[in-house]
Amino acid sequence: MSGENGMPKEEGLDQSLSLLREGYLYIPNRRRSFQADIFETRLMGKPAVCMGGKEAAKLFYDPEKFKREGAAPKRVLKTLFGEGGVQTLDGEAHQHRKAAFMSLMAPKEIMRLTDVAERQWTKAAEKWAQQTEIVLYEEAKKLLCRIACEWGGVPLLEEDARQRTSELSAMFESSVSAGPAYWKTRRARRKVEKWIGGLIEQVREDNLHPPEESALYVFSHHKELTGELLDTETAAVEVINVLRPITAVSIYLAFTALALHQFPEEKPKLTSVEESYTKYFVQEVRRFYPFFPFTGAKVKTDFEWNGMDFKEGTLALLDLYGTNHDPLLWENPDLFQPGRFEDWDKSPFDFIPQGGGDYHTGHRCAGEWITIELMKVSVNFLVNRLSYTVPDQDTSFSMTSMPSVPKSGFVVRDITIISRSENDENKNK
Repeated sequence: MSGENGMPKEEGLDQSLSLLREGYLYIPNRRRSFQADIFETRLMGKPAVCMGGKEAAKLFYDPEKFKREGAAPKRVLKTLFGEGGVQTLDGEAHQHRKAAFMSLMAPKEIMRLTDVAERQWTKAAEKWAQQTEIVLYEEAKKLLCRIACEWGGVPLLEEDARQRTSELSAMFESSVSAGPAYWKTRRARRKVEKWIGGLIEQVREDNLHPPEESALYVFSHHKELTGELLDTETAAVEVINVLRPITAVSIYLAFTALALHQFPEEKPKLTSVEESYTKYFVQEVRRFYPFFPFTGAKVKTDFEWNGMDFKEGTLALLDLYGTNHDPLLWENPDLFQPGRFEDWDKSPFDFIPQGGGDYHTGHRCAGEWITIELMKVSVNFLVNRLSYTVPDQDTSFSMTSMPSVPKSGFVVRDITIISRSENDENKNK
């Protein structure tokens, strides 16, 4: 039925349990049933608006109409984002802080990242080749934690690598959990914040000297609009906002391997020296498989849009997964077709696995370029640098667990390293 403001409205006192039960499909299911891209519901005991599709995404990322302050629940701040981080800021304060993140995305820094990734992938592959089998998702978390720390200028002792990987992973694996898992994640974040905070103090005392372009250096020296250094706690949150998302690329890496297994016809297209198809493949993995289901904001001030009234302070959720599978935006959205990105117009509002809008002025994830480059390196290793077998296993993935990964973690066996001469020979066939 429709609410008084012309917006379809879901019946019921509260739909929080339905959201948790349906996960990625909660908003898409209702968009289909209401035949509308925006509907009203109640979540956590309060009115909320759910929205999806290109035009709704444009609206959602209008800074005059929506804000991020107060949008994320406290429990999410205390697990996933951290308190005081860039995700919670608006206006000039947000743009100033975001500029620090964007400085890490300079071309030379992206090149440094790929060099680090290549080196760490090679070391990991040599280790895996000595084992009977590995669970790729678990190994990918360790690999990406090492990449994140080395690139971010964060010293990581080998004896601490497993612990830090576990702590960083808990932040994105259990951010919406309850009970013991939630409190475990809270403890993990506190430990990492204490660790990074100690390193920041060492940098400020001139006892630790990370590369000047690294995340640890940038946020140790970052000054707010007031001209004052970020307090140690917030600076630590922002360094973690680099380390955690890079480690979370392990989800995409597991799905990359799954895609190569499910769609073996794609492999020959990825052995070419032509880089463009590798990028199409990576983008299709990001579009096709689930990552995070939605992102949140709050209505900044009362406004009317397309005959619908939005009230100040109302929680708004933008459907990321559903927009990436919207049949009005994507032809045959439930088919895996990397070639679709050859003709994609690069709109910032129809392909939004890590948010939409402008990188510099909006809340689109600054690390999206990092994600793409890390996945391209991973595709090259999985296709051209490694040989392995995939045993029978449960590679299905849940559409209710958030985030989702293949249930088996994607097990691979009999890993061998393909020499560069063999690789060149294969490409010339």
